[in-house]
Amino acid sequence: MKRLFKRLVIGALLLIAALWAGNTSRLVSGLDQHQTRLIAHRGVHQIYVGTDRSIDACHAAPVAPMTHRFVENTLSSMQEAFRLGADVVELDIHLTPDNVFAVFHDWTLDCRTNGSGVTNSHLFADLQTLDLGYRIDDGTQTYPLRGTGIEQMPSLSQVFAAEMEGQFLINFKSRRTEEGIALTNMLADTRVNTQVFGVYGGQPPTRAATGALPGLRGFDRASIKTCLTRYLALGWSGHVPQDCQNTILLIPQNYAPLLWGWPHRFTQRMKAAGTTVILAGPYDGSGFSSGIDDADTFAKVPADFDGYLWTNRIEVIGPLLANQDN
Repeated sequence: MKRLFKRLVIGALLLIAALWAGNTSRLVSGLDQHQTRLIAHRGVHQIYVGTDRSIDACHAAPVAPMTHRFVENTLSSMQEAFRLGADVVELDIHLTPDNVFAVFHDWTLDCRTNGSGVTNSHLFADLQTLDLGYRIDDGTQTYPLRGTGIEQMPSLSQVFAAEMEGQFLINFKSRRTEEGIALTNMLADTRVNTQVFGVYGGQPPTRAATGALPGLRGFDRASIKTCLTRYLALGWSGHVPQDCQNTILLIPQNYAPLLWGWPHRFTQRMKAAGTTVILAGPYDGSGFSSGIDDADTFAKVPADFDGYLWTNRIEVIGPLLANQDN
């Protein structure tokens, strides 16, 4: 009995050692060659500081004390994000009745603008007359950006025509399959195609787009859940499930350490499988878009992280990363 017990203990220790050796990042070489990149969520924008962090809440007020006058999803906010170090700018699209992709975040216009109604029910020319800064307020009820956002809502075509120094992650705000098809028709232009980092959002348009255009990668909530569930079950062996291959993974900072091989072994496995890893901020269950937004969350990013950081504060994180690289 003692001999059997001893063999079981030795076997268990050998198994633990093998799991450790196969999944530890301590044995990963070439980390100094890895590059951390940045995704600026909505470009440079005003940061909501209210208590209602649910997806359906209005996040135009209150915002943090304003240190700049940029409004999200505008050309100027995107250009400034790239200047501050973003490699990718995330933007949001709605297909209007006149078949124009309007770049705007909210499903309705009532929260941020002087308009009303569902965004994708308006002609693009009418959307451009709206003031995008109309209801943004820092708690003073002075609405300091009113008048600055008129004719500032761009179309996706205008974004591409600006030929900025980076790529774009495109968020489908609807669940309409036709939006995915319309985008792939636009991306038939090779010059435009190279500007697209990927797509995500509503499952029907996202999967329609990635299915119709070879090489276009995207993700939705269900695809991430399926991938990570199967990886948690099989990743100990080094196996990358099919659902995790040739895609994009957005991973909350507080869940990332649960993944086999996190951080460097994991990112290596995913890169070899054609998958890009994006590290977001901690997930609190509300659905609110948390990012790597301050010095504290940035300090918790693994050294030499070989992936992308999702940030709402590129004006903060861009300089921090630049200083770290220097």
